[in-house]
Amino acid sequence: MTQKFSDCARCPFAIAERLCRNPKGKAPAFCPTRDLAQLTKTSLEIYKKDEYAEFARQASIQEAEGYADKDLGYARVRPAKTRIEEIAEFARKMGYQRLGLAFCVGLRREAKTVVEIYSAQNFEVVSVICKAGCSDKELIGLTGDQKITPHQPEAMCNPVNQALILNQSKTDFNILLGLCVGHDSIFLKEAKAPCTVLAVKDRVLGHNPLAAVYNAESYYRSLKK
Repeated sequence: MTQKFSDCARCPFAIAERLCRNPKGKAPAFCPTRDLAQLTKTSLEIYKKDEYAEFARQASIQEAEGYADKDLGYARVRPAKTRIEEIAEFARKMGYQRLGLAFCVGLRREAKTVVEIYSAQNFEVVSVICKAGCSDKELIGLTGDQKITPHQPEAMCNPVNQALILNQSKTDFNILLGLCVGHDSIFLKEAKAPCTVLAVKDRVLGHNPLAAVYNAESYYRSLKK
């Protein structure tokens, strides 16, 4: 028997008709709400743990507060807050004071502005650049021709070091800004404080990777070939 994996992205039903939104809703053959109910029960037990309970509650409150005109009904609500605002508001809800900012050298100007914004809001911000430590890429096995500038000394991105620096600084909440694909994964595994993402790296699209998704039927149609 072929195993049916969850594939919510391909659900054919309108959002209001889906079982995940309506207890009497419809479910496709690969619906985890119907078929993996035990995992849902397990997840709800995990939310009772101290490390998740208040965090999850405040995150959902923050989600709701990100919309205006809620009294006009769901069809009339509109977004009201930017990501950078919501991160600050959520941090205050959780009583966080010391924020960590792990950023890419390519977004150093943006990082400076982010630090200025959060410092002006009375947060203590510890920022660390991806190149901190100035360790050559050859130390992790790259050959000279695999560098951006071939056969020259080239500092590696060191997300483990970024995480260790923020861990030592005892940050309450870490913010990722533009770390490379894979480097962000390593940082998230090593960081002790909870983390969120302000922006991800996309060198071509000005750090707006969804632009390619929005144009997948036109200018970026080659991605599906």
